Amino acid sequence: MTPLEFDQHHLWHPYTNVAKPGPTFRVSEAEGVHITLDDGTKLIDAMSSWWCMLHGHRNPYITQAIHDQVDKLPHVMFGGLTHDAAIDLGRTLLDITPTSMQRIFYCDSGSVAVEVAMKMAVQYQHSIGQPQRSKFLTIRSGYHGDTWKAMSVCDPVTGMHHLFQGALSIQHFVPKPPVQLGDDWPEDESHNGLAELRQTLEANQDIAAFVLEPIVQGTGGMYFYHPEYLNAARQLCDEHGVLLIFDEIATGFGRTGKLFATDFTNIEPDILCLGKALTGGHISFACTMTNDRVANGIGNGKPGIFMHGPTFMANPIACAAAKASLELLGQNNWQAQTQQIESQMAEELAPANDLPNVAQVRTLGGIAVIEMDHVVSADQAHGLAKETGVYLRPFGTKIYTMPPFISTPDDLSQISAAMLRLAKEL
Repeated sequence: MTPLEFDQHHLWHPYTNVAKPGPTFRVSEAEGVHITLDDGTKLIDAMSSWWCMLHGHRNPYITQAIHDQVDKLPHVMFGGLTHDAAIDLGRTLLDITPTSMQRIFYCDSGSVAVEVAMKMAVQYQHSIGQPQRSKFLTIRSGYHGDTWKAMSVCDPVTGMHHLFQGALSIQHFVPKPPVQLGDDWPEDESHNGLAELRQTLEANQDIAAFVLEPIVQGTGGMYFYHPEYLNAARQLCDEHGVLLIFDEIATGFGRTGKLFATDFTNIEPDILCLGKALTGGHISFACTMTNDRVANGIGNGKPGIFMHGPTFMANPIACAAAKASLELLGQNNWQAQTQQIESQMAEELAPANDLPNVAQVRTLGGIAVIEMDHVVSADQAHGLAKETGVYLRPFGTKIYTMPPFISTPDDLSQISAAMLRLAKEL
């Protein structure tokens, strides 16, 4: 049995049908923006390996930090113990995140960061004498991960989890913010989405928190919306005793052209979820941050302790990788990198507006999207990867890229050409 045959018979890949596995490429190594297949073909990783590989693959600065940490302390439990890698990363995170974020809970993945945030919200409400507040409010077309509670606040139609509707907790949904980023903001609440939000908060006393992806909805639709919605949401949540959770797992660390999507607003959330690019994509890691009000609210209630504790919480290797990645952000001038991606992709993808079946072309920071008026086959896109030299993985109606920040103008032009070809042929 060849390696690929073994893979198809025994290894279960994400979002695949094991009875009809799609095309799978065997990667032998990766460096910079390229992944190299077993036959020697080099492909630009235009996905940043699901949006996490900010500085490219096998970045020497990050890999050296990992090697150095392995030689000293690969892992130790975080219960009753601590270590310099966790402390040093914590100092760095406090320096760059919204100022009210003062407590850091390290965890293993983005989905778990959302689970932790939701548990924090429920336990906080219970601690301050509001035990009935155990449900969540969110917006349509959102996506927050594949673990159980996180699935319940994903859109039941576009969020990939409609099959589990009968088993998941029933949450409150309002329409996604209707005003797109860059459009004029209408003050009339019947036109800006706030009327539905206000009505839902007023009518339901069981909401612990409002959870959403700020500015950019990722897997739910690659949709960019107006920051005034979030500014108003903050005020409405405060009026109704509801916490505000920002899921910045996809948008954090410069991807939107701001260090955090929160920076588009003039407010701060109560809880912030970070992951994906936290380690520059080199090892799984995430964190949930919160303010002192939430942390002390939990601590001063019963049972006092926060009821969560992953085995690999604050893994020293992951902490070291994350600190190195955050140092690289400053050294590499991420603002200039994302500005280059946005301006070049906007110019080079503009011809897609004239293609039949293209609904919209949009760019923001290190994100570029061609939205079609029909579903695009990821399997068919994979079939063209060797011809274009670019690995793209469309989902739904979206042909999109989130390239590594280190992509050169030539790399970006190759990605643009590949996206245009998919838009024309698929």
